[in-house]
Amino acid sequence: MTLLKTNNITHFFGGLRAVSDFSVEVAPHELVGIIGPNGAGKTTVFNIITGIYRPASGSILFDGREITGRTAHGISGRGISRTFQNIRLFAEL
Repeated sequence: MTLLKTNNITHFFGGLRAVSDFSVEVAPHELVGIIGPNGAGKTTVFNIITGIYRPASGSILFDGREITGRTAHGISGRGISRTFQNIRLFAEL
């Protein structure tokens, strides 16, 4: 069974193709990492999956349901959300 599946998602920023035909399948209880250099599109992939960005093409299925193009709050209500990097969580540390 597949919990999360992306099919050929692509995203552009103006004329720049930031993500090109990205596909992945993640099974329940499976851990998957995305690695690559700065500017490779890793954060853009997460932003697409979580609804921050809408892909130019491709599809995203979560738990067998289409979530492509849904709003971030609609996707988080289904069980996918993200946090943003914050390097100063505790001012005293």
